[in-house]
Amino acid sequence: MSEDVEVRPAHAVPPGIVVIDQRRSGPRPLFARAEAAVPGGARLAAVAVAVVAAALVPVDRPGIGWVVSAALAGVAVLVVRVGQGPRWRRAGWGALAIALLGVGSVRAADWLFVLCVLAAGVAASLAVVGRRTVHGTTYDALAIPLEAFRAVPWVLRRTRRPGRGQARVFAAVLVSALVVVVFLPLLISADDTFAHFVGDLVPTVRPDSVFQWALVFAVTFGGAAGAFLISADPLPERENRTSTVGDRLLWTAALATLAFLFTVYALVQAVALFGGTDYVLRTDGLTSADYARGGFWQLCACTVLTLGIITAALRWAPKTSRSDRILLRSLLGALAVLSLVLVLSALSRMWTYQQAYGFTVLRVVVEVCEIWLGVVFLLTVATLGTLRARWLPRAAIATGALALLGLAAANPEALIADANLDRAAHGKPLDVRYLSRFSADVAPVVAQRRSDAACLLRPIARTLPDDAWPAWNLSRSRAREIVRSQAPCE
Repeated sequence: MSEDVEVRPAHAVPPGIVVIDQRRSGPRPLFARAEAAVPGGARLAAVAVAVVAAALVPVDRPGIGWVVSAALAGVAVLVVRVGQGPRWRRAGWGALAIALLGVGSVRAADWLFVLCVLAAGVAASLAVVGRRTVHGTTYDALAIPLEAFRAVPWVLRRTRRPGRGQARVFAAVLVSALVVVVFLPLLISADDTFAHFVGDLVPTVRPDSVFQWALVFAVTFGGAAGAFLISADPLPERENRTSTVGDRLLWTAALATLAFLFTVYALVQAVALFGGTDYVLRTDGLTSADYARGGFWQLCACTVLTLGIITAALRWAPKTSRSDRILLRSLLGALAVLSLVLVLSALSRMWTYQQAYGFTVLRVVVEVCEIWLGVVFLLTVATLGTLRARWLPRAAIATGALALLGLAAANPEALIADANLDRAAHGKPLDVRYLSRFSADVAPVVAQRRSDAACLLRPIARTLPDDAWPAWNLSRSRAREIVRSQAPCE
């Protein structure tokens, strides 16, 4: 006997009818109307996080206020609602996001901190999303900013009857504000030290400062609302679906041809390695720097394209039969190993070029990216056993963020300055103008290596104002002490 099957609202189901919930039957539209209930305290928590960020985040420079605001936002998300997925995984992504923003309290290089902020945003989105969703890794990595567009009206929508708990919370906030208004002026007038502390804490109100606070408040409020929405109404998980896009001949021909080309290139590189660089230069008629510069970017492009092809093959290449899986493992394994040869060749070329023309931020960052691509190829090799790469995209993102943290820990600008000063000590030219554009991170190296440190640090000294505590930074603090201890520049 068959049962009647009908789709009806949950509040109007007659006896004997089976209800099918189709809310998770497919990918949810990106900006669909949010039907989930607003978690208790979400609105107040979003406002509190936005206010703290507006007060503490120094938008124009790295500072400790960034990581303090991020830590408070993380606590707010945990208190309001914990998202889906294993807790250790969410905690790991959250800790990674906070660590990336913590770079702003140690390093003063603006370019490095911008990269860390972008990576922290990706890590925070993955921490809130938890498990992989139907929208894919790209959407998951940008979930907070994308969901913020529909989360703001969702978290601000009116409720018919405010609960007694919410009323008490608002009452507590009003009473606390009243206490501050009454007692803070009295304490300020009673002690000059306390007045100076409060003056550093409260920034000067200017039209540009008001715009900055409003911008930070709006961005942070939207991000917090997006995090609460994802936690309250989780995105559907990706189903395990098999795909047979592309036939055996197509994928075999493409992968085998690419593997053959890389094999020939590796053999030629082996001849150059045993014959020495002079052999290659005599053959090509190029200088050492021309040889290094001429091939680096092409090898980088080959590395990135190959990684995309391997990822596509893992996703779409046929692997239904045992022979398909063996062939795919062989071809992808060969490509991954040969791609490592490309990575090593590119790194060797860049190192030769830097030895000839000096070290720069761009060259070092590109080298780190190339090393990270090599790590991703090693991770790809680890997927060949099962030919399942569900974990690979997030593992690649995690290793990229860790590489960025490692770069920050190494203090790249100081390393570059030290290497260029070492080249100058051996009679090679020093680009003083380029050195003067560095941040306070290079102050200890310059003070230790150069007798004319005061002159070289003069441009950096102009970027070292006395920071209020939200903008405190270790490198700028040390640089101020070094500049004050130097004799005047003649």
